[in-house]
Amino acid sequence: MTLSENFLWGGAIAANQAEGGIFLGGRGLSNVDILPQGEDRMAIAKGDLDNLERRDDYYYPSEVAIDMYHHYLEDIDLLAEMGLKVFRMSLSWTRIFPNGDDETPNEEGLLFYENIFRKLKEKGIEPLVTLAHFDVPLALIKKYGAWRDRRMVEAYTRYARTVFTRYQGLVKYWLTINEINILLHQPFVGGGLILTDQDNRAQVIYQAAHHQLLASALATKIAHEVDTDNQVGCMLAGGSHYPYTCRPEDYLEAIHRDNGEYFFIDVQARGYYPNYALKKCQREGIEIPFENGDKELLRENPVDFVSFSYYCSRTVTAFEEDYQVTTGNLFKSIKNPHLASTEWGWQIDSLGLRSSLNMLYNRYQKPLFIVENGLGAVDKPNEEGYVEDDYRIAYTREHIKALKDAVEIDGVELLGYTSWGILDLVAASTGQMSKRYGFIFVDKEDDGSGSLKRTPKKSFYWYRDVIASNAENL
Repeated sequence: MTLSENFLWGGAIAANQAEGGIFLGGRGLSNVDILPQGEDRMAIAKGDLDNLERRDDYYYPSEVAIDMYHHYLEDIDLLAEMGLKVFRMSLSWTRIFPNGDDETPNEEGLLFYENIFRKLKEKGIEPLVTLAHFDVPLALIKKYGAWRDRRMVEAYTRYARTVFTRYQGLVKYWLTINEINILLHQPFVGGGLILTDQDNRAQVIYQAAHHQLLASALATKIAHEVDTDNQVGCMLAGGSHYPYTCRPEDYLEAIHRDNGEYFFIDVQARGYYPNYALKKCQREGIEIPFENGDKELLRENPVDFVSFSYYCSRTVTAFEEDYQVTTGNLFKSIKNPHLASTEWGWQIDSLGLRSSLNMLYNRYQKPLFIVENGLGAVDKPNEEGYVEDDYRIAYTREHIKALKDAVEIDGVELLGYTSWGILDLVAASTGQMSKRYGFIFVDKEDDGSGSLKRTPKKSFYWYRDVIASNAENL
């Protein structure tokens, strides 16, 4: 098996990190619009700090982001010049339904995305669209407490049906919820949850997870009803856990950590709650709010493919107090002495991508899609404004080699690869612009200053050659 001629090479962004224009076109506010840059960001993201009103003393990087709202024509031209076959993007739920559950959708928002999709198709680029990428309408957080309430399922699926119907024939690849397991680590970002008043944090998180899983299954069902050509995927924040040593305790700890993250897509891909998850809930006093028909809905509507992000692997031990823990990543990990790290403490492990591809394919036997991968780094343009990012090329080259080996040697079925932050954008974890992933430099600084000018980096031309050669030229 080799990479198919139809392999989907592309790039990825998210509305809340790139689009901007949060007060324009009839759009309402969402959770990330009240997530500031700075020292309170992580506490708010984790749901530990109740902060539902915007403050004058905070800087909100999503407000303008890289202003793709006004630059999308130029941006798509650059993507086409790079030769992209697919562009992963997300819709802003509140650009379609400003309050999340309005009686009628916002036509200006619907038309905005329609124009983007038509421009992409004109350039020969297939859209891959995420329905909810760290995106919960602020009005529904205030009204229902977000995904803790089952009424969110109806609001979400009504939104899903609206866009499936409107964009029929323009979009066929859909993702229901971005990095659904982030709900465990950043409940406000992943589900709009504020947990400061909750005695049983785990109960609220798994209750919200159940509602998201139901919504995902219903969206999958609706997508197939609207258009049988639609392909719907789930999306995991991926990266396998390595045992730090060959001690049996460490090996078992790695299995348990993997299960904890993969639980969500186990349900989405297989159609049922695995026994290990049910046992965990039983042990910890967590009550999954099953209602009549829930199990049948999940069983009858598994996703068509499994997508995931991959930036690094994680290393775990049953004896964590004895070891140094890495910083900078959402996932707790022991420092792996065999791996180098990025400036933000993310451990670089291209072989881990091949391992993850094998593990996921063996687990689900469904087509896979790498929808995020990339290197966050500080880029310094030269006097001409050009970035020679050989470090990013090296990182991406090794990861593409790994995915090729997974396909050509191991037999993994892989649909495509979209490099994260194909244009520099606001980093989700920190709110910074200085943590850059793009093959296209965007002139904007952490404080919001800058011209927003787009300039291809050295990696832009390298990736163009990779796509043109179907990764024969690396």
